[in-house]
Amino acid sequence: MGLTSKTVLLLAAVLAVVLFALTVWLWPRLGKKGVGPVLGRVGMLIVTQLSLFAAIGLYANYSFGFYASWADLFGQEQDQGVVVDHSAGRKQVQVVGVQQVNVPRASVPRVAGQIEKVNIQGPQSKIASPAFVYLPPEYFQPEYAKRTFPASVVLTGYPGTAEALIKGLHYPQTAHKLAKEKKMQPTILVMMRPTVAPPRDTECMDIPGGPQTETFFVKDLRKALSQQYRIGTEARNWGMIGDSTGGYCALKLGMRHPNAYGAVAALSGYYKAPQDPTTGSLFGGSKKLEQENDLMWRLKHKPLPKISMLVTSSKQGEHNYKDTMRFIDLAAKHPTRVSSMILESGGHNFNTWRREIPGTLQWIGGRLSA
Repeated sequence: MGLTSKTVLLLAAVLAVVLFALTVWLWPRLGKKGVGPVLGRVGMLIVTQLSLFAAIGLYANYSFGFYASWADLFGQEQDQGVVVDHSAGRKQVQVVGVQQVNVPRASVPRVAGQIEKVNIQGPQSKIASPAFVYLPPEYFQPEYAKRTFPASVVLTGYPGTAEALIKGLHYPQTAHKLAKEKKMQPTILVMMRPTVAPPRDTECMDIPGGPQTETFFVKDLRKALSQQYRIGTEARNWGMIGDSTGGYCALKLGMRHPNAYGAVAALSGYYKAPQDPTTGSLFGGSKKLEQENDLMWRLKHKPLPKISMLVTSSKQGEHNYKDTMRFIDLAAKHPTRVSSMILESGGHNFNTWRREIPGTLQWIGGRLSA
């Protein structure tokens, strides 16, 4: 049973309740004097406390997707390092696994679609990263055989796991449902972490003397996937969605490269890259580079890009609400098109983002073209 399994979570909760009830039941018997009863009371308290902490921890991980597997939790994850072979003719996208979408008739791709796990190699950025590619049912249907599809890159926050976009935020299932209800056009989703040079948080920029993450997302990723799948190559064919750090990345890459992404959406995003121990020095001491990656500064001092942007926040419970409203005021000018989704209450968490994802997918699906 996996770390994110509902069964594991349920068993942990049941065990915690049983141990708590057992402790209450046995306490009178352990109330006697002597080493044995004292050790019994201490042991029962420790076991009960550990079971409660385990249940709470599993629930938090299930809700927020901190760790994707037991191996990830215990630092034994082995599939992060991907060797890049730059020899001539080397494929830039390698399919390393296939999994089903959690919808009815999941074993039939032309009905349920399919998720492929891939390794993407970037010749210009010299970065390689894993991703999950959701292919909608139409991709496998004969009548769509000669059609290209729009695609949206979907990014987690930092550190985040790409699996959480599938298991926790349910992007493929939601896209499948919306397309089936004719609320969204069939769209390929490329689900991954913004941390393509782990463990460093690069904030999706080309760091002087460091990882070239911006080049990876703007040039390598789009070119490689357009060659592997039936995806258009123009900005109108590509979108990007992200939460938290991924939201900042989506807005920044869209604003800086409107010729690469035609529509971008930030769920609980922020507007200026932080610098802390996880990022290290992002700008190499360059004030100019720091300003150019500050989205508020760009809106005030740079020509507005021709792009569609969606930002989300909550009036209560979300730290970015005031900044989001300020961003909307600055961005709501031609040729930029800005939309918003403001909840009455929410937070920086999976539950809030799950409420925003259906509307976000409909929005971005209506702004991309096949």
